[in-house]
Amino acid sequence: MTFSDTSSGAVVVSVVSHGHGPMVQPLLSALASGLQAAASGVRRVVLTLNVPEPDPLPPPEGWPFVLQIIRNIQPRGFGTNHNCALAGAVEPFVCVLNPDVVLASGDPFAALVQAAAAPGAGCAYPLQVDAQGRLQDSERELPTPQALWHRRALGRRELRVDWVNAACLVLPQPVWQALGGFDESYFMYCEDVDLCLRVRLAGLALVRAPAQIEHSGQRASHQRWAHLRWHIGSLLRLWCSPVYRQARQLCREQAQRAGARGASQ
Repeated sequence: MTFSDTSSGAVVVSVVSHGHGPMVQPLLSALASGLQAAASGVRRVVLTLNVPEPDPLPPPEGWPFVLQIIRNIQPRGFGTNHNCALAGAVEPFVCVLNPDVVLASGDPFAALVQAAAAPGAGCAYPLQVDAQGRLQDSERELPTPQALWHRRALGRRELRVDWVNAACLVLPQPVWQALGGFDESYFMYCEDVDLCLRVRLAGLALVRAPAQIEHSGQRASHQRWAHLRWHIGSLLRLWCSPVYRQARQLCREQAQRAGARGASQ
């Protein structure tokens, strides 16, 4: 899979707020402060208000990027919102950014763009820590039933990076367009798993950039029955999908090759 030049580094950022105004305001202010957006290449931010809420207040000098606000008549799913926000993007890079991300360690976008522009890269992501600086488990194995059991019940650490959560992802715009963005059949949960697996099935890599963001994650599926139901439904959809079956075969083949290399050394 080959794509057109992405050397200019301009980024369009999509943020979806579901009543997250108190988080969105400091996030956009951090993007705007100190000409950070100009240094990072962020040229446009698309803010989707999934439920009615006030617009964020601009700084006295105005936003240093183009801010577009989409107001949904009725709530849409995670993937649908980001797909609509990034449809027709002309910037060389697109970014999916959670509203609960905190840019406490400075501008991550220059490093993310550089990583996403590397040959063979399909998606770049930063290291994620919580408010206490503890590493978050954003890098995950393929979520097989066995892997989930080992993770949840036995507390085993992830052994591979087959997908990363979508709190902050930067993709070359041609890659995003070729993949068709998120699969909108996932209303909530597993959209990021599916997207990352399709990146890898396209022969492209998930690249961790030398950048860091703060993201604690709300873990709503651990607290609300509706979210737990959506989570389980999305997992069942994923396990029945051809993307999952192909990715499982890919991971199996890669593990076998890695084992063969280890045995020969």
